[in-house]
Amino acid sequence: MYNIAVMGDRDSIYGYAALGLNIFPVSDEVEGRKVLKKLAEGNCAVIYITEALAKILEEEIDKLKERPLPAVILIPGISGNTGQGIRTFKKSVEQAVGSDIIFNN
Repeated sequence: MYNIAVMGDRDSIYGYAALGLNIFPVSDEVEGRKVLKKLAEGNCAVIYITEALAKILEEEIDKLKERPLPAVILIPGISGNTGQGIRTFKKSVEQAVGSDIIFNN
């Protein structure tokens, strides 16, 4: 059975535990790399990562995009939405369908 994980600073992700998701509070880049690698090699199907942490781990996340699992999805953190999550989602949809069906730009 696959799991769903949430990575980021504690204040941004602790609410996801109430939904039954596995949370992984990360405080620095080194710890983030270790946790992401552990989750990617495990039985995790979806990894939600705060946009701030994703910016730091961009290279590792790009490598994971070449694999079918896990799906890495960016979420806003407590500091606010940077827009990176929606841009990544838009790009994925455009690649899958061949055109912008979300924003029609």
